[in-house]
Amino acid sequence: MITPHTAPFWRATLALCLGSFMVFANLYVTQPLLPMISEQFAVSPLHSSVSFTISTLTLGISLLFYGPLSDAIGRKGIMLLTMVGITLTTASLALASSYQSLLLLRALQGFFLAGLPAIAVAYMSDEFNADALMIAVGIYISGNSLGGIGGRLLGGFLGENLGLTGTFACMALLSLLLTLAFAWLLPKSQHFAAKPLRAKPMLRQLWAHLANKRLLLSYLIGGLSFFIFVNQYSYITFVLKDNPYSLSAQYIGLLFLTYLSGTYASAISGKLGKRFSQPNCMMAGTVIIMLGSGVTLIPSLYAIILGLLINAFGFFLTHSTASSWVSLNAQGGKASASSLYLTFYYVGASTGGIYLSIFWQQAQWTGVVIGSWLMLLVILWLGFQLQIMHKRLVTTT
Repeated sequence: MITPHTAPFWRATLALCLGSFMVFANLYVTQPLLPMISEQFAVSPLHSSVSFTISTLTLGISLLFYGPLSDAIGRKGIMLLTMVGITLTTASLALASSYQSLLLLRALQGFFLAGLPAIAVAYMSDEFNADALMIAVGIYISGNSLGGIGGRLLGGFLGENLGLTGTFACMALLSLLLTLAFAWLLPKSQHFAAKPLRAKPMLRQLWAHLANKRLLLSYLIGGLSFFIFVNQYSYITFVLKDNPYSLSAQYIGLLFLTYLSGTYASAISGKLGKRFSQPNCMMAGTVIIMLGSGVTLIPSLYAIILGLLINAFGFFLTHSTASSWVSLNAQGGKASASSLYLTFYYVGASTGGIYLSIFWQQAQWTGVVIGSWLMLLVILWLGFQLQIMHKRLVTTT
């Protein structure tokens, strides 16, 4: 098994981080471009956001397919093939001439985007020992956040200077280079044990994960946290495009540098989870998001940036510890357990915009924050229930 801080550890972790960067850069590249998409295709803000959420929806559903498939036929090959699919669909997006074709390609892209996230943690679970796994998952999720930052920065900068076509063409080239690096760096699986690909055992395994309350609560915590967090960013782009801020797409893209605090939170989540318990870290992250959301109500660009920095730290602390919790508590079928977590996660992302739109229509950004607080209180209660279970487990063992 791969141990922490060895050459194989860093090689595998770097490969998965580069792959993760590529996946999430492609997923999030349209988010700073939502006002531009709204104007170019003459659609409403809510409809323009579908160009983002349709990918998260198909990604979330597809995760249920890739996890069991990788349990049966292996990890690296599937991740590599789906990265090729991402590259091809991104290149095709550069040629999209209508909003309908853009949505169709983004939906197809979501199918390919699911491959690596569904399998990466399972690959690490196969190959890394327990200490290395906790560290590697935190670093890997840091790569997720860097991909989210990079995609949004590139989307804002390239969109402002090259338009939608140029943005997608550049992203396709970058994706190709990262796919080649991934193929070269990632070691072949040494400890993978294949399982037959049969529908009934797959469904039985998924049901077993859902029946495991320790897993189900973490699924809900991760999904509902992303339900709020990522869609706040979609609505804040429209706030910052209008008066008194009047920011261009390029500067809206820079706003996503606030994810860097989340990168740091992900990297230290393993240490914090060991010291304070993972459910406590999830609750702490939720409280931090509530605080950051409140700060964004101050009518100042600097306050909004500070609030989003706080939000990103809190969210990624919650997400990293929840994801690691799933890997450590799954009873067999780790890939399907991780896939199910990510299904909740991305279905949350694709539906949260609809929930927050109700509050947006009533009170604009103030309404979004109120709607966020209501859901975050639910998440905090779920975290408290998980902590009670954790204490009982520790007491009995």
